[in-house]
Amino acid sequence: MDKECKSNLESLLQGVAKEFNLKIHSLDILTNQNPIIIKIIICKTNNDDITLDDCSRFNNPAISVIENSNLLNCSYVLEISSQGVSDELTSERDFKTFKGFPVNVELNQKNSQIKFLNGLLYEKSKDYLAINIKGKIKKIPFNEVLKVSLCTFKD
Repeated sequence: MDKECKSNLESLLQGVAKEFNLKIHSLDILTNQNPIIIKIIICKTNNDDITLDDCSRFNNPAISVIENSNLLNCSYVLEISSQGVSDELTSERDFKTFKGFPVNVELNQKNSQIKFLNGLLYEKSKDYLAINIKGKIKKIPFNEVLKVSLCTFKD
């Protein structure tokens, strides 16, 4: 499937998604599978969580648009899902939800040998990230933080 065909299909599906207050986060077409797999990841326009009902309601209209478009002339499997939970914490909501969870902090310190810190997420403010490392709170200025990811501690 060429890029133009995929782009046309995505545009059609965006129109359907809009009717349900959804948007297409990503569309992947796995042509190396038999039958091919069309993976659609949806999200809500208001950034609320996607439910199974949202995926289910979107399914039949999406199939109708795909079938009526005549862009695909082969059998396919349609998979509709949400983004799911990422290991990387990016939003304010992520930092509130995972307070107290173990995190790995990747640092951008040019003059330091420390590149990673592990601890429990303690607090996030507009200026710094605080993590609990073995009972001691370490405040890290945000200009030194490259990435914050959930992790697991090994005893």
